[in-house]
Amino acid sequence: MKDNNSKTDLLAIDDIGDKLGDLIEWAIRIKNDSDAAFDFKPLEGMTIGSIYEKPSTRTRVSFETGVHRLGGQPITLLSSDIQLGKSESIADTASVLSRYMDCITYRCFGHEDVVELAKGAEVPVINALSDLHHPCQAAADMMTIIENKSGLNGHVSWVGDGNNVLHDLVLGCAILGFDVKYATPEGFEPDDGIMSRAKAIAQSAGSSISGTNDPIEAVSEASVVYTDVFVSMGEEHMGGKMDSFSGFQVNEELVSNSDREYLFMHCLPAHRGEEVTDGVMDSENSVVFDQAENRMWAQMSILTYLCNRAAWETYWELR
Repeated sequence: MKDNNSKTDLLAIDDIGDKLGDLIEWAIRIKNDSDAAFDFKPLEGMTIGSIYEKPSTRTRVSFETGVHRLGGQPITLLSSDIQLGKSESIADTASVLSRYMDCITYRCFGHEDVVELAKGAEVPVINALSDLHHPCQAAADMMTIIENKSGLNGHVSWVGDGNNVLHDLVLGCAILGFDVKYATPEGFEPDDGIMSRAKAIAQSAGSSISGTNDPIEAVSEASVVYTDVFVSMGEEHMGGKMDSFSGFQVNEELVSNSDREYLFMHCLPAHRGEEVTDGVMDSENSVVFDQAENRMWAQMSILTYLCNRAAWETYWELR
C-alpha cells in the first residue's frame, strides 16, 4: 500500500506554485539535451495510467511518448474500457488503480471528478483537462513564451471564451509575473473565484490581470495573442454560442494592434476561419506547433517531479 500523505497532485497550475519556473527551465534543458534520451530514465519500472473521457490527439500522444522517453510504461484507458463512475465509484477506481500504477492522468468533463480521483488515489494524479482547468497546457504555454521571448516587455492577451485554458493561462502568467489582458464576450467571462486567486498571486509577483469585452483593447501592444475554439468539446449542443463571438476572430486586422514581434498562440485543435484566420495561424509570428511539442517536454518535467523527485533534482544539478 502506497503512502498518499507524501504525494503531490496537479489539478490546477497553481498547485505547483513557485516551482513552475524551475519546472519549465528543467523542461527546456531536457528538450535540448540529446544525451538524456539514452541515459536518463527516471520512470524506469514505473507505470503511468491515463484515463480519457474525451478524445485526444496532443494529450494522449504527448503523455505516451513522454513516459516512454523517461523509461516508464504508459497505459491508456478509454472511458469505454473501464467502469469509472458507472458500475464502480471514482473513489474505488482510484484505490484499485493506485495498486497497479505510479501516477494517474485524467482527462475528464467535470473538474469535481478529477478532484475525487485525487482524493481516493494513493499515487499522484495529474489533471489532463477538466472543464475548469488545463494545467499541462499552461505549463507548455509558459515554456513556449519563455523559449521565444527572453524578456516579455508587453503583456499576454487572450481573445475568446473564458474557459479552462484561460483559467490556467492566467494563473501561470501570475506565478511568473507576466501581465495579462483578456477579452471575452459579455456572459462568457472566466470564473470569478479563479480570477480572484490569480489576482492575489499576481499582486505578490508585481504583475497585473485585467478583463474587458473589447478584443482591440486586449491585444493593443501585446507581446502574445492567444485564442482557442469558441465552442469547446461537449458544447456542440449550444447552437447559438457562436453568435456571441462576432468580432472576436483573431485576424490580420486585429493583430495589427499588437506588438510587431507578437507571438500567436493556440492550444489546438484550431477551427480555421472561425476563431482564427489562416493568415494569422500560418504567419511567422505563430508558435502553435511549438506549443504542441512542448506539451510533451513540460509533462516530462512534471511527471519526473511528481513521481521521482530525487531524479528530478539530480538531473537539475548535474545537467
